[in-house]
Amino acid sequence: MKLIIHGGFFSESSTNQETKKAKQDALAEIVTLGHEYLKTHTALETVVYTVALLEDNELFNAGIGSQIQSDGKVRLSASLMDGATEKFSGVINIEDVKNPITLALELMPYDDRVLSGAGAQQFARKNGFEYFNPITAQRQSEYEAKLNQLNNKGTVGCVALDAAGNLAAATSTGGKGFEIPSRVSDSATVAGNYANAHAAISCTGVGEDIVSGALAAKIVTRVTDGFSLKAACDKSFTELKAFDGFAGVIGIAADGQLYHCDSHPYMVWAAFDVNLQVFN
Repeated sequence: MKLIIHGGFFSESSTNQETKKAKQDALAEIVTLGHEYLKTHTALETVVYTVALLEDNELFNAGIGSQIQSDGKVRLSASLMDGATEKFSGVINIEDVKNPITLALELMPYDDRVLSGAGAQQFARKNGFEYFNPITAQRQSEYEAKLNQLNNKGTVGCVALDAAGNLAAATSTGGKGFEIPSRVSDSATVAGNYANAHAAISCTGVGEDIVSGALAAKIVTRVTDGFSLKAACDKSFTELKAFDGFAGVIGIAADGQLYHCDSHPYMVWAAFDVNLQVFN
């Protein structure tokens, strides 16, 4: 049983050690809780549980910590992929919900498994997801001062390998901040979140770069074709250099290989294999 999570990139690491330490401590606690949960649950259940914990922590750019778009609203995106069934589900640019990753799980049994905007919100209300305003005082202050217009490159994600050998990945984001309303990032696409029976990947970074590189799906495909997880990641990241792609990934292969890498430091991450490992 293995678990790895990320909390996006930490561009302020050189200037705000207090915030960096807080994020590291939070990741350590969350990955430990997630690993304990994994002992009695499937990989699919565990990635949803763990990403929901990240969404509920305002230190991270997902759920309650999400960035505000240029029109003053928060729109959330999240996705989920089950390596055992190779089913993908997600929501794109949904407003006024607490945990978009839980809504992605709710969609998994449906034929229409990726919903966006108003349709996603209507589905949420019909299925008992109550109104929730994710804007915190901190994010509102940042929005008003336009402090984070260009420097936020974050999502949260989780990849798990369970006792039965099944893999799953989940990713959630609040966007990059001040984007054009309803901009679509990588997090609810197979470029940013992908899993099959061979490997599972969750990405963070600049969504457009990750989509341009088809990153998560490309890495998993290469592992399926015989690459080691490290070799698949390294080759895919070499290809990002053609357009200076900004990305980070966490992943687990079916044989237990666990790997993380990034093109631009520093992605914050934590893993639980035999012991706790933290961070950048």
